[in-house]
Amino acid sequence: MINEKTATEYKQVIATCKALFLKKTKDYGTAWRILRLPSITDQIFIKAQRIRSIQEKGVQKVSDPIHDEFIGIINYCVIALIQIQLQGSSQTELSANEVEPLYDAAVDETFSLQQNKNHDYAEAWRDMRVESMTDIILMKLLRVKQIEDNAGKTLVSEGVKANYQDIINYSVFCLIKLTHP
Repeated sequence: MINEKTATEYKQVIATCKALFLKKTKDYGTAWRILRLPSITDQIFIKAQRIRSIQEKGVQKVSDPIHDEFIGIINYCVIALIQIQLQGSSQTELSANEVEPLYDAAVDETFSLQQNKNHDYAEAWRDMRVESMTDIILMKLLRVKQIEDNAGKTLVSEGVKANYQDIINYSVFCLIKLTHP
């Protein structure tokens, strides 16, 4: 059974992220196509580490809100998923019209995963702290970095794609909790 409240809140968060992503695509183009996956992973890591640092210190000196960092994490994870999908393509410039369906496909697959996991875990994320989810995001990033350092080879673990999807889902949950405490 799909939890309609979660589905609605999730889609609202993603709509905000997508709107920003498309505006930035119009401003900057798809310069991110030049990035290799480890560079994207490091960019996500920087954002997650900043969130954790602010959570621990209780004070921030740069005014960019934590909320915006979670949006950045989501959009960089979508970029990573698109890069995985476009592996082998040397095309660096995509129009907003070309990139939008790629964004939607990555998000739709991730949303479907979230719905299945949310069913099995009975919305356990609603009882979690944002700080704990931030730690899980950082742990998943360290996993991705290790997989990347191992040239993508794993023995029994999920690959980088599943970890990026989990990071998106935890970031969405954090935004829901920050918006609707």
